[in-house]
Amino acid sequence: MFRIAVDAMGGDEAPREPVRGAALVSRQTELRIALVGDPERIEAELSQVEHERSRIDIVPARHVVHQDEKPREGLQSKPDASILVASRLLAAGEADALVSAGSTGALVLASAMVVPRIPGVQRSALAAVYPTQQRANNPDRFSLLLDVGATVRCRPTDLLFFAYMGHAYASRISKVARPTVGLLNMGSEPTKGGDDLCEAHRLMRDDPLLNFIGNVEGNGIPRGAADVIVCEGFVGNVTLKMAEGVNEVFKSLGKWAFKQSLLWKAGLLLLSGGLRRLKDVTDYSEYGGAPLLGFRAPIIKAHGRSRATAIGNAIKVAAKATRDDVCGEIAEAVASFEARSGDADHQGS
Repeated sequence: MFRIAVDAMGGDEAPREPVRGAALVSRQTELRIALVGDPERIEAELSQVEHERSRIDIVPARHVVHQDEKPREGLQSKPDASILVASRLLAAGEADALVSAGSTGALVLASAMVVPRIPGVQRSALAAVYPTQQRANNPDRFSLLLDVGATVRCRPTDLLFFAYMGHAYASRISKVARPTVGLLNMGSEPTKGGDDLCEAHRLMRDDPLLNFIGNVEGNGIPRGAADVIVCEGFVGNVTLKMAEGVNEVFKSLGKWAFKQSLLWKAGLLLLSGGLRRLKDVTDYSEYGGAPLLGFRAPIIKAHGRSRATAIGNAIKVAAKATRDDVCGEIAEAVASFEARSGDADHQGS
């Protein structure tokens, strides 16, 4: 029976929505949930909803690192912040996975400070799940882009390990038998992008684990060029924010068009069913959240605006990642690479 630590104070609607998400899961599954946060506020929220109390524990944490705080300063001044306490549960083996809808920076930093990394991994990766065009031999409409902000700059081996992380997550969570992996670059040629990207390309191309398809350009991301696309955190974060901005522009244009013409208004009404389906496909509440990979246990970053359903799905994804041993597969891949590299160095000497 897995125990999932939930940062009850993280998110725009905390503690109400994290607590309600946990309550929902307690009625639907046999998972144990540790709600980390202010006990009085958590108890007050639990009293408002149906839940299975035997599956919910409350772990006290009086403070929270807010979105508008600098993560490092917040964590240093609040040693009992909910995200730190939850991270300590994970590090001590008192929880099998962690879920938070709070500050991304605080989650990444608290995890780096407290939770052990997979041996050999020096940099973590935050993976974004995003919808694409239909991909060949893959019914799943979502792909994975990593890193999108946990690590700003990367070495070639970091990018290779990100590929291992994406491969493990896509194969075990999305159930893609042999996920395709692409390296985000400014051109398809192996010589594009400078020395580090060229070396990363070579490492991925030569790795027997990966189904590497080569470099992927920016327009290949929404087209579903690969199941997993690897990039530095700086590039991935800019890409993600650009996509979010374009989505907002299209929403604004749609509202504008709706007001300009009766014909357009009629057309939008006819399309309303399809637009609702599109919203369902792109709704983050359905896939729960973004995995923070590279640590010995699963960590899921839920959207800051997550409601109970989204938090509940994030908890279930965290449990699934634990059950399917995503972190163990990443560890095996990294260990295999280091063993091969050690053998090559030994033969070369």
